[in-house]
Amino acid sequence: MKQSVTLIPTMREVPQNVHTKSCQMLLRAGYIRQHSKGTYSYLPLAKRVLKKIETIIREEMENKEAIEIELPSIQSVDLWKQSGRLHFFDEELIHFQDRNKQEFVIGQSMDVMTSIVRDEIKTYKKLPITFYQLQKRIRREKELRFDLFHAQEPLMLEAYSFHDSDESLNHTVEEMIGTFERIFSYLGLNIQMVEADPGPFGNESYEFVIFSDIGQEIIACSDQSNYAVNAEIAKVSTEYERSTEEMKPLEKLATPNVQTIQELCDVLQVEPSQCIKSLVLNVDGDITVALVRGDHQLNLRKIAKVLNTTNVQFAGEEEIKKHIGCSKGSIGPLKLPIDIKVIADNGIKSVVNAVTGANEDGYHYINVNPDRDFAINLYEDIRFIEEGDPSPDGQGSIQLKKGIKLGRVMKLGNRYMENMQATIAGDEGKQIPLQMASYELELTRIFATLAEQCQDDRGFIWPKHLSPYDLHLMAINVNDEAQLNLVEQLYNILTTYRYDVLYDDRDERAGAKFADSDLIGLPIRITIGNKALTGMVEVKNRKTGETIECVKEELIDRLNEFFRTQ
Repeated sequence: MKQSVTLIPTMREVPQNVHTKSCQMLLRAGYIRQHSKGTYSYLPLAKRVLKKIETIIREEMENKEAIEIELPSIQSVDLWKQSGRLHFFDEELIHFQDRNKQEFVIGQSMDVMTSIVRDEIKTYKKLPITFYQLQKRIRREKELRFDLFHAQEPLMLEAYSFHDSDESLNHTVEEMIGTFERIFSYLGLNIQMVEADPGPFGNESYEFVIFSDIGQEIIACSDQSNYAVNAEIAKVSTEYERSTEEMKPLEKLATPNVQTIQELCDVLQVEPSQCIKSLVLNVDGDITVALVRGDHQLNLRKIAKVLNTTNVQFAGEEEIKKHIGCSKGSIGPLKLPIDIKVIADNGIKSVVNAVTGANEDGYHYINVNPDRDFAINLYEDIRFIEEGDPSPDGQGSIQLKKGIKLGRVMKLGNRYMENMQATIAGDEGKQIPLQMASYELELTRIFATLAEQCQDDRGFIWPKHLSPYDLHLMAINVNDEAQLNLVEQLYNILTTYRYDVLYDDRDERAGAKFADSDLIGLPIRITIGNKALTGMVEVKNRKTGETIECVKEELIDRLNEFFRTQ
């Protein structure tokens, strides 16, 4: 490809209001253009890299006899209602009506795929079967700070496998995990598989994350074992040691303008671990108070699991005033209305002579003791795991790391298949429920992650199998007849040998060409300069910076040697 006839709009300055170095470099090197937060155009260079990622994924999926299909992004809302997923994912979907007032949504294709298998496959003899597609997904991202990592139109791999038994399901899931691990390994990404929240319809879920300072997934890892779990669901196994201090008489103190735990600790000269945080929740329309120590954070997902619901949120100020009669900074577990359930984290058992709100603005209690001074309906693990907590597997302590989620594997539970009325004729002719697993890879995030790690301060350093082109060919002066003749001759020879060549045929100064070449980041740059009459060319390795000279007759051998060892 001649550079003069393609589109590579490089930039000299670092773009403003771009938060990740991957997006900064992709913009500077002319790979993408941003139109608004979360929306991008992928220019020719980016498309070539993405196509190579797609090819790797397709080859691995085809090796596992997965069948490629294409499903609609626009789906009838009725399918989402039937599956029950509309209730849980409504805020993430884009709704619209056609001219006939029929309602549609744009979202994940799991319900469509399940309906096809349910309606078209009638016997267990066709199972197991796996389908996949590579398709853009339109979604409503809440957080758009991290550029391509939160693109609103990400390119996704969606795959679904269907089975007639747990054994078949588990076997395919293990194989697909191995497939994903091979894909990541070939891409050069050091991935950690972690247990994750399966959501309202799953039985098991695992995420593939890469550790990164810009990641938004918090992963709880043991410092002495392979234990790794998304911190949202990590169990806290701490054995709390109860204080031996004797209980003191309950006392009410004036604490004007104190609203936060830190303010309370500063005023009363106590540690956060001596305080009890009382948090008011709306659970399926009912008010519940959750208690955690002042140095711990409440985990709403754990609350939802304990109470067997999915509708848990913090109550608003008006709700708190209505039901308890004070602001949220003054809430405490004493003298609550009798119809309000109190659920406490296990850490509350260790607290003696604690500090709590008095359910009256401007006042707090000291020397508060659970069970003596107030009743607790339920003790459970309802807090987030923290740095330094014992690892739940009994080996070492917890470290918290940030990670970027690049993929997911999930086993779907019976609830989903029952809602979809997805059954199949078993070997005895009786209808049995289908088993299903879903698999996802987010290619846009994979591309951004590769761009994040495959660069230096001058531009990209693409590995050969992901680079948009193999070679960057240029003459220093295209107006020099000897240079022009040699570069044109080499362009024809190299393409004949099936090298992907980006030929910089522009009439630009040498410094601009070299700067653009470094930005684009192809593995090898071939430069024809003042020694063109002798047939001498310069070959530069972008990764190592090593430069050699050779005559044109030796060039193919040198290139073959380089690409053979990569």
